[in-house]
Amino acid sequence: MSEFRYNGINPYKQRVVGYIKAKNKKDAKKNIQSLALRHNFSIVNIQAKATFDYRVRKKDGALTKGSQESYSKEEVELALRKMGFYTVKVQKRLLDFKFKPPHADVISFIRLSADLLKEKLQFDEILSLMERDVSNSAMKRVIKEIHSDLKEGKDGEEVFIKQESSLGKFAAKMLGVASKSGNMAEVYENTAKFLERSHEFKKNLKSALVMPMVTLFVLFLACVFYIGYIFPKTAELFANFGAELPPMTKASLDLSHFLQNNIVFLIIAMVAPIILFIRFAATEKGQIFIGKHFIKLPIMGPIMHKSSIEIFCRVFNSMYSGSGENIEVIQTAAEACRNKYMEKQIKEITIPLMLQEGKSFIEALTKADVFTENALSRLSTGAESGTLKKVAQQVANYYERETSYKMKSITDMIQVVVAFVIMIVMTALTIVSSETAVMQPNLPGM
Repeated sequence: MSEFRYNGINPYKQRVVGYIKAKNKKDAKKNIQSLALRHNFSIVNIQAKATFDYRVRKKDGALTKGSQESYSKEEVELALRKMGFYTVKVQKRLLDFKFKPPHADVISFIRLSADLLKEKLQFDEILSLMERDVSNSAMKRVIKEIHSDLKEGKDGEEVFIKQESSLGKFAAKMLGVASKSGNMAEVYENTAKFLERSHEFKKNLKSALVMPMVTLFVLFLACVFYIGYIFPKTAELFANFGAELPPMTKASLDLSHFLQNNIVFLIIAMVAPIILFIRFAATEKGQIFIGKHFIKLPIMGPIMHKSSIEIFCRVFNSMYSGSGENIEVIQTAAEACRNKYMEKQIKEITIPLMLQEGKSFIEALTKADVFTENALSRLSTGAESGTLKKVAQQVANYYERETSYKMKSITDMIQVVVAFVIMIVMTALTIVSSETAVMQPNLPGM
């Protein structure tokens, strides 16, 4: 999202200035025209926020270079001259690519902030330290913008939501909540823990599923290439000389001819379902369908389910105030749990039951039918004893340990299975290839 500033004049000849965020200038212009009609003012100009590179001299003659975001070149020049710089040269950056900071740097920023807040450092001081110390230019830009906006007295939640595209939707929301909470350190700590767990889980999932699938797919392609192209060259040579082909060689040659004659249809049959599934998974309906059925799969399903419950409880613990029903807290935790089906059930069953029928949180959560009996039992005990916030943390920690151990066990098991499959395939290819050694072609005159 880019930022734009618009200038206008109302019927009383008064200047109107406003700011808006949009994907591009076309969308910004459309939105500003709608605002102009609604509030009865005429648009004078629309300026996009851009990056300007400058080169200036200090009073002692030292040359200084830098960059600054602004809506016009003149504003940057004026600001630099007011700061006492001479020979000011400002140039708009032609190619202004704004890359997202690496996920690891975002986690590091939140983790360090949490640790330093525990040490009783002021958040303004923490941002100053990180702004000077961070090496990644994208992360440095984000911290600088946050620091600058907070110094200007802007609302903390608004400042962090503005960085949603860089920090992530969940992280931006949590840090915005932290800026208004009475315990920033705790919220930052839980946010860092969530992001670290999410990063670790994705890494483990990649190790458990993605890499083995890629390995098996590459092995499959290698086998198809060998059977469909390389092997027939040798086998057909013997067949042309009238040699009797062994059973495995003959079967492999028939398979090769089948692949060669139907390669286009086979590729379509393999690729089309994958493309259709990816497109379906990109829709909200598809994500809900996948979320509902994936947690029912053997082995990986329970791990994904318990991981989502862990995230829900961890976010709930971070934001729960202990007073009232905390509907917004429940909604935010549902959005963070990384399962669209669970999110849908909580939003469409749990929350309406609490608001419309006055059901308790645990009773309404049970009706959603997305939590394990163990988690519901523990949360029910916490609600009855008045320690729901503490119990939510305990449930999150319990499922964190359980899913970590099981994921490691599954990863080791899958690696053994993949190695076993590779061994079987390579052995089969070796046997088929070695059959050519016993074939005896009919020599001329015999």
